[in-house]
Amino acid sequence: MKRIGVLTSGGDAPGMNAAIRAVVRKAIFGGLEVIGIQRGYSGLINGEFREMNLGSVADIVHRGGTILRTARSESFRTAEGRKKAAANLRASGIEGLVIIGGDGSFRGARCLSDEHGVRFVGVPGTIDNDIPCTDYCIGFDTAVNNVVDAINKIRDTATSHERTYVIEVMGRNSGHIALEAGLAGGAESILIPEIEVNMDEVIEKLWRGHNRGKLHSIIIVAEGAGSGLEIGRLIKEKTGFDTKVTILGHIQRGGTPTAFDRTIASRLGALAVDLLMAGRDRRMVGVISGNLQDFDIDYALSQEKTVNRSMYELASILAI
Repeated sequence: MKRIGVLTSGGDAPGMNAAIRAVVRKAIFGGLEVIGIQRGYSGLINGEFREMNLGSVADIVHRGGTILRTARSESFRTAEGRKKAAANLRASGIEGLVIIGGDGSFRGARCLSDEHGVRFVGVPGTIDNDIPCTDYCIGFDTAVNNVVDAINKIRDTATSHERTYVIEVMGRNSGHIALEAGLAGGAESILIPEIEVNMDEVIEKLWRGHNRGKLHSIIIVAEGAGSGLEIGRLIKEKTGFDTKVTILGHIQRGGTPTAFDRTIASRLGALAVDLLMAGRDRRMVGVISGNLQDFDIDYALSQEKTVNRSMYELASILAI
């Protein structure tokens, strides 16, 4: 193998730049040429390729987002689009790809491999942390810290005005951000899609806190568990408490990646290059109990990521 490509796909995640940096510099150290593919699979189809060197990834490890950009591609969902993407790879002499992204990105890479024999290794990068076979995805830790920072600030206002605040966080169909941020931020209730929402329990807990003199309450809602606006309306209707709703939205995605995200991104990016150089492809790299591992992509995509229920129960106990 002489030349590999690297791209970021799907939603951006803090730490992606650290992964790109690791891929480029580890590959060059190993004697490979590296081509950066801009705008994900859209750029793969349109031939948006540029040669990467050591200077291409200088001064990016601390930056959020992705220097390679990312985009959704409807064309890549078609057989004709994937055929064009594979032809561009062959024409450019790219013998393997490092795909940094989430579930949809990995499924797209698998289609390229199944249909055109494209070799690839997937690096999990999504703030949702919903990729199986890894404890942490790139960007998750930063997103959680962004949410906790917002909770801290909102709590000051909630206390001052003796209000109940409902904070809706991202996560698509998973509750990982809500659970970890809710536990770290001391939320009174955490609503996630993996566990059935019981609004009667939420209301009862609010009343218990009120009756013992509690000045404020914070409710964290994962977007996949329901609408923060609707839950806020229901709480106000059932309790009469002064209730406000904050939807954090894409502020969770941005900002400087944490040291943790930079570290795992660097380690996972380097491992992806090692696997391609060793002739191993159709793999996904991950972190399990602090150790790097790699998995067959078919196995990884057949698994389901679950939330830590003991953590959820602990959060409930501590919020009594």
